[in-house]
Amino acid sequence: MLYERWRRIARENQNELALRDLTSGEQWTFGQLAKLTEKADVPPKPVAYPSGIRAEFVLDVLKAWRSGQVVCPLEPGQSSPAIRSIPPGVVHLKLTSATTGTRKLVAFTAAQIMADAENIVQTMGLRPEWPNFGVISLAHSYGFSNLVTPLLLHGIPLILSNSALPESLRQATGLGGEGITVPAVPALWRIWHEARVITDQVRLSISAGAPLPLKLEEAAFSRVGVKIHNFYGATECGGIAYDDSSSPRSDAACVGRAMQNVELKAGADGRLEVRSAAVAKSYWTKRSSDLGNGLFRTTDIAEFKDGLIYLRGRLTDQINVAGRKVLPETIERVLLQHPDVRECVVFGVSSSELERVENIVACLATRRELALRTLQQFAVGRLPAWQVPRQWWFVSQIKSNARGKVVRSKLRDQYLNAKRADAAEAGC
Repeated sequence: MLYERWRRIARENQNELALRDLTSGEQWTFGQLAKLTEKADVPPKPVAYPSGIRAEFVLDVLKAWRSGQVVCPLEPGQSSPAIRSIPPGVVHLKLTSATTGTRKLVAFTAAQIMADAENIVQTMGLRPEWPNFGVISLAHSYGFSNLVTPLLLHGIPLILSNSALPESLRQATGLGGEGITVPAVPALWRIWHEARVITDQVRLSISAGAPLPLKLEEAAFSRVGVKIHNFYGATECGGIAYDDSSSPRSDAACVGRAMQNVELKAGADGRLEVRSAAVAKSYWTKRSSDLGNGLFRTTDIAEFKDGLIYLRGRLTDQINVAGRKVLPETIERVLLQHPDVRECVVFGVSSSELERVENIVACLATRRELALRTLQQFAVGRLPAWQVPRQWWFVSQIKSNARGKVVRSKLRDQYLNAKRADAAEAGC
């Protein structure tokens, strides 16, 4: 099904430019890509593991589709999972980002892969005249669904670069003709904004993988009139919601409206439930009632208002403060209102007095040195006393992973390790 669709796309666009690799300087038309795929030898293995931000990734996917291999994209250096068998009808396996636990394999049929690509192209208005610029991971669900399948299943050209430096964006905008579409993560949008390389040649700007800060969205819009559209999705179901507005949001919790052909609602426990033809078949091999039969139950707490979806936090991230629970996002939104707070992540750590009770920790990266008392007073004036962080951790920057996500559990571990090191040094 996937390869037949690709062959039709290649025939209809055979003389049009399909793929350009800025790193190698090579480029291919749709017809040339099709010929390369037909000539290529395919190893007699049941699973293909494409990797890297390079043209070979695309060719590996096409070869797998042609030969009937299951595609399981990997990040560079990532070990391949132990796959002893393949579920019937499955053509694609995705690895979750492990932000809510251990990584899992998610199994997809061809129809589900095609449905997600269709939803993204329709909702976002991707078009051949605005080639996609790819610097994000092609192995991640976001990159695969926004860059690889639009190219192969809808004829949206792709410009690839394994460098996210400002010069790469500047180079890509010069090659895009009428303009380019850029799916990226907030950290990249910040770098490009500060380097002043975002121009009106970036005709469609998309941000996903992590929450898009309002200040960054507003600054890019104010400087060059470029609206960065917030996109929300999940490995298990592809695109969920998209901010299609033409001006900056007023609430960072807003992730836009439901994608076309996607039905959303809040479950009895407040969790967002996603129904669409793009929802995966199942986890593999350990199945879950939260995924399957066209339904995915996320761990995100959702609120609906005037057709828009607002994420109020993640069920698994709740902090237990003396029997009362608070979502860290509630505190983060307040602290980020301080003009000198650039980044903020809040998490809980177990109290030494009672393990089931947690202390709230605020990890902050600030624009200038701030007195702790200043921030405490700022928080006290805007939060209930029990939600004011007990512990404050100042860092130069809060690092995200390759997928643009900040993993709270890892940040918590880093904080605890730093505390232990300080205690050990003091003991010496």
